[in-house]
Amino acid sequence: MDKILVIDFGSQYNELIVRRVRDLGVYAFLFDNKVDLKTLDKREIKGIILSGGPNSINDENSPKINPEIFDFNVPILGICYGMQALAHYFGGHVDENKIKEYGDTEVNFDTSSVLFKGVKVTSNVFMSHSDTVTKIPEGFAKIASSKLTEYAAMEDKERNIYALQFHPEVNDTIEGKTMLSNFLFEICRVFKSWSIDNWIEEKVKEIKNFVGKEKVLLGISGGVDSSVCALLIHKAIGDQLYPLFINHGLLRENEENLVLENFKNKFNIKVYYKDASKEFLSLLKGVKSPEKKRKIIGKTFIDVFKKEAEKFNDITILAQGTLYTDVVESGKGGNSKVIKSHHNVGGLPKELGFKLLEPLNELYKDEVRELGRKLGLDESFVSRQPFPGPGLSIRIIGNVTKKKLMIVRKSDAILQEEVKKAKLNKKIWQYFTVLLNTKTVGVMGDNRTYLYTIAIRAVDSIDGMTAKAYPIPYDVLFKISSRIVNEVPYVNKVVYDVTSKPPSTIEFE
Repeated sequence: MDKILVIDFGSQYNELIVRRVRDLGVYAFLFDNKVDLKTLDKREIKGIILSGGPNSINDENSPKINPEIFDFNVPILGICYGMQALAHYFGGHVDENKIKEYGDTEVNFDTSSVLFKGVKVTSNVFMSHSDTVTKIPEGFAKIASSKLTEYAAMEDKERNIYALQFHPEVNDTIEGKTMLSNFLFEICRVFKSWSIDNWIEEKVKEIKNFVGKEKVLLGISGGVDSSVCALLIHKAIGDQLYPLFINHGLLRENEENLVLENFKNKFNIKVYYKDASKEFLSLLKGVKSPEKKRKIIGKTFIDVFKKEAEKFNDITILAQGTLYTDVVESGKGGNSKVIKSHHNVGGLPKELGFKLLEPLNELYKDEVRELGRKLGLDESFVSRQPFPGPGLSIRIIGNVTKKKLMIVRKSDAILQEEVKKAKLNKKIWQYFTVLLNTKTVGVMGDNRTYLYTIAIRAVDSIDGMTAKAYPIPYDVLFKISSRIVNEVPYVNKVVYDVTSKPPSTIEFE
């Protein structure tokens, strides 16, 4: 099978490069830039992509190109920092920009380059860099430029090396898919040979080999990730899987009953239930830091898992529905910086006590949804709203109390109802309410009030790596706001978040 090697220089989008290549039907895999390239099978690798990264190539300790990549004798594509690293390696100049270039940027392309075959002469791309190539190396030619960046792309056709200062893997680069397609099929000459069906077949074998005759404990929440994870593992090992639903008291309205009912009736998988809500809420009392919340919830999950596992006979493996995005944002994807810890990544204690099985950790959210459909999940489950492992604790800014949980649950239920009534539920990727740690003055029944503010978040996305605020019509927003203020106690103001990711994240904490 043809493969594309992606070298990780620390970009938050490095895994997204892998995802985009797979979208095009070609298997891609990611390795740290310090990987011993001699351990890789050169016969399978048909192209190499160098990711972006947060460093300056001119810093003494910044990651540099391993010259052994050129021994593969395959086409190379450098992206952002990858372009700067190539320019530096071949004797070009890279300098710090006086004016930084971030976000949507108009770029002019030399469409005679095979990399830009079928691309418009002028198109918008996603820039994110403070350094820039100010002199391209000998043998390279300029093939794109923007108002602030003369060398927005370069190529050396003789050595089959191409480089982009922008990010073609991000949706904001309008014709990025075409550029990546050109690199794969016009330059690398690879064949489409990767699909989710092939992945299922290989993953089931992998799970069987890993588990053997041992037993697996899986924490489920009723969300897409844990549900798909449960079905995949169950397909591989059947009743050796022990799904455990831990109610941490931070679930959405009526979620507990939905979880138990769906697994029993629709999936025919026995679920073991533990109500640990008092324990979680006790440990979260007075905690305001979102990172501390995550760490507490992550550790408590593992502690409860251990206690519950003792009730079964010889459970030795803990399974989790960790996704690529969880790994990347927690800073575990090679050299990536930490954005936020995820309960199933950052909260794990060093001495776990279990072997760890994470069968979804190379998939993105939309790939997991596709996997769920392939495994026979109902569309109602496949299309469920993403829900964070720490639950409503990170949708309450500041300390968590029963009163605040009630406010978030009721406001979120109203939002869900009205979005569905407006037939927007299949158009918006994710939507939820957040209780801000802010009180404001209001007037209700001719009386002064000093109550909480609810924020509404609704975004459009494919995989959660980038997202744009969804434009819910004003008449729908007005109805939602009116209902929340009238029906939810202790609230007198509703606001709407219109920030994109980046610079924001989807969740508030």
